[in-house]
Amino acid sequence: MSAPATSPSVWRRIVTWLDVRFRSPAAIYGLIVFTAFVTIAEDHAESIEDMLATSVASLIVFFIAHVFAHTLTEHSEHGFRAATRNALRHGAGMLYASVPSIIVLVVSDLTGATLADAVDNCLLTAFIVLAILGYHAFQSRRAPVLGRILGALATAMLGIFIVILEYGFH
Repeated sequence: MSAPATSPSVWRRIVTWLDVRFRSPAAIYGLIVFTAFVTIAEDHAESIEDMLATSVASLIVFFIAHVFAHTLTEHSEHGFRAATRNALRHGAGMLYASVPSIIVLVVSDLTGATLADAVDNCLLTAFIVLAILGYHAFQSRRAPVLGRILGALATAMLGIFIVILEYGFH
């Protein structure tokens, strides 16, 4: 017996949904910024919950600023409601991209990890997500497998380097 005809289309819709939300400039920016917020918050936090609350709140402020800037620049062309709707859709990736790291931080907290281990887990998660995005980008350009792997590693390392730079300036 064969699988229902709708299975591939359901899978394709899921992949497309994830692709649209995680493979955007706003999502990549959000992932890097959130990871930087976590590393910065670690210096002042007394617990994983405290660090997570500070990091999420900071990301939400950046998201609001992004939506404001996007709305303001499109308001005259599309009207307030359409500009705000476009801004929310455009900037949503900033929030989506932080979800894997938030989940890792919550799991780290629930399993009794130390604050330092939670940050390490968050950095590893960001590295993996960036590597997947880099791999996909090189795959889309039809790079050979070795080029995809090297591109994924370079993408992830550059993203983490940016997080370290951001941490260093704060």
